[in-house]
Amino acid sequence: MGYLCLRSVTKSYDGKSNAVDDISIDIERGEFITFLGPSGSGKTTTLMMIAGFELPTSGLIELAGHDLALSKPYQRNIGMVFQNYALFPHMTAIKNVIFPLRMRGFPRGDMRARAEKILALVGLSRFAERYPRELSGGQQQRVALARGLVFNPDVLLLDEPLGALDKNLREQMQVEIKRIHREVGITMIYVTHDQTEAMTMSDRVAVFSNGRIEQVGSPLDVYNKPVNRFVGEFIGDSNFFSGRVDAARPGIIELAGIGPVRVMAGMNTRAGDVDVMIRPERLQVLPAGQPGGDSNVLDMTIDDIINYGDSILAIGRTHGLSLRARLAGGATDIPQPGSTLRLAWSPADAHVLARSP
Repeated sequence: MGYLCLRSVTKSYDGKSNAVDDISIDIERGEFITFLGPSGSGKTTTLMMIAGFELPTSGLIELAGHDLALSKPYQRNIGMVFQNYALFPHMTAIKNVIFPLRMRGFPRGDMRARAEKILALVGLSRFAERYPRELSGGQQQRVALARGLVFNPDVLLLDEPLGALDKNLREQMQVEIKRIHREVGITMIYVTHDQTEAMTMSDRVAVFSNGRIEQVGSPLDVYNKPVNRFVGEFIGDSNFFSGRVDAARPGIIELAGIGPVRVMAGMNTRAGDVDVMIRPERLQVLPAGQPGGDSNVLDMTIDDIINYGDSILAIGRTHGLSLRARLAGGATDIPQPGSTLRLAWSPADAHVLARSP
């Protein structure tokens, strides 16, 4: 049993289809877990049920052994940070932070000191007397974060809190939120559709799709060992090939249109149709005349190049199949569309998945 437990939680608005469909997950005290998935996958609805703003159609949500269905939202010691900040425009930053303390009957003489301490934690001591309109988007989000933390909640819920920020500020806030999590040690549940946020901030990631949790694991686990094709395609860039396993040929998979390739023995223990995933960064350029050794070798005809500065994404085809290769380093001799690259990948770099029915 975890600190926060969801058991067979379902939410239906019309009685016909489920926005959240029988999900179960245990979240540990002090954990930073991210609910990741596309729009409409059920992650925010799940968050709203934990907060009490939505009621489950069925199932159980427990916090430290207490059934949250027995508590109104304002009775749950749960903080919330929204994407649109939801600050009171007529209140200064410090008054916004004091507000939840006043609503909870916090000792009046201690409220300002507590609010000042939390504003210092988020780096806003100098802006305590400013109104939201006088703050940047990142500063407003810090005020919202301070307001969610100030009353020492059991759990802090963050619903796509960085979605309105530009890229540089978003990356800065990712670092800040993770720092605050380390310092405070509070349980945090973070909702996003941004893979980078999930990968860089989380202890664990729960990947949502169509109201269900597809996989829960560490960021590296869900990236390197997705349980199905949806997870592999949603998190990061990927190449998928259809193949077939013959039990009589361990360590060999026959890829449709390509032919036999080597994978790690034991990776394909069951005969039948499979999907083989190879991440673009696992493909390495093989210089002309250099043997492939134990690696698998593919010739790629380039259709397009995307230059990221520190890396190059080559998009093209091999044997008529789509292929993407990410080449590290700021190459001076950038391959051009129409040219051919000889690429190699190690048998250990393939991830084999049983074909979904």
